[in-house]
Amino acid sequence: MYFNNDGKKEVSYDAIIIGSGISGGWAAKELCQKGLKTLVLERGRMVKHPDYPTANLEKWELPNRDRMTEEELKDYPVQNRTGYTMAHSLKHWWPKDTEFPYTETKPFDWIRAYHVGGRSLVWGRQSYRLSPMDFEANAKEGIAVDWPVRYEDIAPWYDHVEKFIGVSGQKEKLVQLPDGEFLPPMEMNCIEKHVKHVIETRFPGRKMTIGRAAHITSPGGHNGRGTCMSRDRCMRGCPFGAYFTSNSSTLPAAEATGNLTIRPFSVVTRIIYDDKTKKARGVEIMDTETKETFEYFSKIIFLCASTLHSTQILLQSTSERFPNGMGNDSNEVGHNLMDHHFRLGASGESEDFKDKYDLGRRPNGIYIPRFQNLGHPTNKKYLRGFGYQGGGGREGWGRYISEAHYGKELKEAIGHPGNWTMGLMGFGECLPYHENKVTLNQDKKDMYGLPTLIMDAEWKTNEYEMRKDMMDEAANMLESAGLKNVSTYDAGCNPGLGIHEMGTARMGRDAKTSVLNKWNQIHEVKNVFVTDGSFMTSSACQNPSLTYMAFTARAANYAADQIKKVFINKIMDRREALKAVSLILGYSLTGTSALVLLNGCKAESNTDWAPNFFSEAEIKLIAEIAEIILPKTDTPGAKDAMCERYVDEAVFLFYKKEDQQKFKKDLTVFDDYAKNKFSKAFMALNQNEKEKILEIVVKSMLKNEKDQKTNPIYLKN
Repeated sequence: MYFNNDGKKEVSYDAIIIGSGISGGWAAKELCQKGLKTLVLERGRMVKHPDYPTANLEKWELPNRDRMTEEELKDYPVQNRTGYTMAHSLKHWWPKDTEFPYTETKPFDWIRAYHVGGRSLVWGRQSYRLSPMDFEANAKEGIAVDWPVRYEDIAPWYDHVEKFIGVSGQKEKLVQLPDGEFLPPMEMNCIEKHVKHVIETRFPGRKMTIGRAAHITSPGGHNGRGTCMSRDRCMRGCPFGAYFTSNSSTLPAAEATGNLTIRPFSVVTRIIYDDKTKKARGVEIMDTETKETFEYFSKIIFLCASTLHSTQILLQSTSERFPNGMGNDSNEVGHNLMDHHFRLGASGESEDFKDKYDLGRRPNGIYIPRFQNLGHPTNKKYLRGFGYQGGGGREGWGRYISEAHYGKELKEAIGHPGNWTMGLMGFGECLPYHENKVTLNQDKKDMYGLPTLIMDAEWKTNEYEMRKDMMDEAANMLESAGLKNVSTYDAGCNPGLGIHEMGTARMGRDAKTSVLNKWNQIHEVKNVFVTDGSFMTSSACQNPSLTYMAFTARAANYAADQIKKVFINKIMDRREALKAVSLILGYSLTGTSALVLLNGCKAESNTDWAPNFFSEAEIKLIAEIAEIILPKTDTPGAKDAMCERYVDEAVFLFYKKEDQQKFKKDLTVFDDYAKNKFSKAFMALNQNEKEKILEIVVKSMLKNEKDQKTNPIYLKN
């Protein structure tokens, strides 16, 4: 899809979202459902659900049985560090590192995905809430800066997100891992159930639960998506939509509103700042196919390009006001880079359960929540804690690949499964260090001629001390469960390999030490919101994607409400808004009566209420108009106050019959304007269109106020 740049009107939107991954998809859903005309800019190609090219292919249908050659891997030296992402079934998800280089002052593994949906198509689906202690830890320990929010602020948004995406899991009533809104949990196998029983019996305070995964487990599906088939091919893309992605879930929900436009092949080069309004007025992009430059304009901008790309865009968005990058008065943009450290733990095998086997390929594992440093006295040499992910399974015929069996002996051996094995891998919290940072490299350009990044981050003493405990405790639990040949391992990992990069535009209470406020707004540029991992003030040890979604939904709803407030304030102040209700709805709302109305003048005692004068359709129209003018914000809105009932009662009781018909006639104006401008009735319009019609009506009525003052229907405030 292409756009011209002939004028602002043609390229203006209510909202622009940069990035289409987990955060960008959620921003699109919420803003579009709030009635905002929204443009999503994605630097990569279009991918539409369920068009995933390798989702149904077997290994023998792929080149080299899904293995890439050494020559092919030369283009992916960083992406290949994961040890699992580079295969013919997956390589189309990853950009070539040779085309998008970066500089490593210290080793950093930047795993990227450039396409619509981003890394939501390839994520691990583990969905855990941060806990109250996670939001409080920085303040209590004097680390970095305090979060400007607490768990209670985010809990309703965790609920909101979980109900929509579908998270399977088991409630455990743990302080350090709050429960959520869960679909039925997946089932553990026999070795996992055994280890769980031993851990919870012999280690008071520890719990082993099935992973909380964004997979649909309920029969019949969920929100239009199918139930998980346990194929465990999730990274290829799921044609059933059984695990959450932007492509199968949030973007379709946004598109269904009619308010969404997606522009792929669009690299954002900068956010454009307006010195007069002290706001961002739009973005500049490069079309990656034509190399042309375009500008798009909007009221609000959501930066969701993934942590490091969002940081890059902020640093590139220089102006006279922001010579060091947009929102960088604090000099914190790019600093406090965090990730989770992992790839260590223990494994062992069991000689029991020889008569049992498991069915299917469950795309999920077990989870052992954090149990260290929970507030009780401790002798640990490190702050914070870690959790374990892992699982058990029975060895198959592959165990004989390196063994000296041939012919009949081999044939007989592979006909019998091996022992059950169990592994635990730790995921640990990284503290937010100011010196862990990313900066622009103006001397090295990418294939589009844009600056590249310099990575300068490392694990420090706290993380290394934690890693020792992560290995020791994993072995301790497996040995206590009676497993044999238990061994620990530390495969090492660089920052970035956890693919949970965060913190480079952190939230905080003070603009001098942070980039964003509690609503994810840039302190100095209130119409720019950053809601990917950049905003994280600390990392906790849980997988962070669910938290990104919750904060994004919260920020998007706040932003939409602010636009409504701006709409009101731009046309009229609060007094004028009350006057407009009076004009439109046909009676006077004085300051006193409005206060009563909006703070409890409800007909709730009469549950069988029916209109006295207006028709049901007119009542709905009145309610809709009133709510647009006086929406629900910090106080009840017109609908909450049942304004339409109040109007009906007032017109029925206080006006003569010959005057009452004026009200019905005035209501027809809305349909007249709507049909003239949009060829639809007012109630059939989306929110944005309704507001435009209301603006026309309000301006007309306020313009003719002098004439209206002589009308008995209008009583001056």
